[in-house]
Amino acid sequence: MNRVGKDDFKPGFVPHHNHGSVDYTSVSGGHVHQCLDVTSPPIQTQDGNHIHYTEGYVLFEDGHNHHYIAYSGPAIQVGDGMHVHYYDFYTSENDGHRHRVKGVDHPAPGSK
Repeated sequence: MNRVGKDDFKPGFVPHHNHGSVDYTSVSGGHVHQCLDVTSPPIQTQDGNHIHYTEGYVLFEDGHNHHYIAYSGPAIQVGDGMHVHYYDFYTSENDGHRHRVKGVDHPAPGSK
């Protein structure tokens, strides 16, 4: 089986890929947390697109952390056989507050 790497441009759907992201949460309780994330492999949708599942913890800050469970939006083509996903979710509540995390993950091979 031919492997597809992070720098390989590929038209169509790449079945066994994931995405990573590095982002910060919104400010809440006077602080932010860094969120380092790696998604699940793709989950195909009925319309022929795909999404990704993710869960984890933001980095420990201000004496606590937060958990999250989320799904990405559908694939967004960015050209040259690559795509990204938009995400927008809230963390669990801890220490009397929660944070919002939103952005776009790192590109991965595949145009669908």
